[in-house]
Amino acid sequence: MSFDIDLLWEVEEEKNIEELINKVVGEALAEESVDCNVEVSIVVTDNARIKILNNKHRNIDRETDVLSFPGYEKDEWEEIKKTDEYAILGDIVISKEKVIEQAKEYGNTFEREFAYLLTHGMLHLMGYDHMIDEEKMVMRKKEEEILNKLNLSREN
Repeated sequence: MSFDIDLLWEVEEEKNIEELINKVVGEALAEESVDCNVEVSIVVTDNARIKILNNKHRNIDRETDVLSFPGYEKDEWEEIKKTDEYAILGDIVISKEKVIEQAKEYGNTFEREFAYLLTHGMLHLMGYDHMIDEEKMVMRKKEEEILNKLNLSREN
C-alpha cells in the first residue's frame, strides 16, 4: 500500500503539519488493512468557505469542522481496498478556524485537534458513519485507536 496526498491550503499554511498529515493518513489506512494504492485530497480552508460547502452538499447553513466526500460506497470500498488497484479515496475539507476554536475549547493542541478531524474524515471516506449510536461507538473507537497509535490521545 502506498498513498498520495493532494494538499491545498486556502488559508495561511500551518508550518510543520505535512508530516502529521502523512502519519494520520498512513495510520488510518493501515488500521483498515488497505492494500491498494490510494490518493486523498485534503483542503484546509476557513469557516466562510466550509459553511458554503456544508450548505451546498448537506443543506446545513452553518460552519462545520470537517467535511468528507467519499469516492466509493462502503461495499465498493471494502472490495477495492483488498486489491492492487489505484483508488481515489475522496476529498476531505477542514476548517482551520474550527481547528483553532475547538483546540482551545477541548484543551488540545492544534496538532491533536487537526489530527482528530483528519482521522474522522479518513474514516468517513472509508465508509464509517455516526448517524446511529452503534455506528458512532464503532467510529469513535477507531478514531481513538488511530490517535493512540500516533501518541495523540486526548491525554497528550
